[in-house]
Amino acid sequence: QVQLVESGGGLVQPGGSLRLSCTVSGSIFTIGGMGWYRQAPGKERELVATVSRGGSTNYGDSVKGRFTVSRDRAKNTLNLQMNSLKPEDTAVYYCNADASAWPGGKTHWGQGTQVTVSS
Repeated sequence: QVQLVESGGGLVQPGGSLRLSCTVSGSIFTIGGMGWYRQAPGKERELVATVSRGGSTNYGDSVKGRFTVSRDRAKNTLNLQMNSLKPEDTAVYYCNADASAWPGGKTHWGQGTQVTVSS
């Protein structure tokens, strides 16, 4: 089993920065790609950023050029550096780990961390 715990959320002013971290434990060897998703009230959960097992990254259109995702294998963490934050970035941010390619595996989600961008 894989366990994911997000941290680093909070209240920040527009234009500010936050760094989210996702701590991974359990059957880490089963994980392929990882990513960050977010969900605002009344909206569908959307892709923020992903990083493959090989290190390639992909970003949602709304965060390109502002957010950077990275995977620190030594610390077993997935990080999301968020710069130039906008009120539209306000959402619960969820960490995801994809272990579906492993026999009996599945996609895993963290509990989420709230990010609020407001003046």
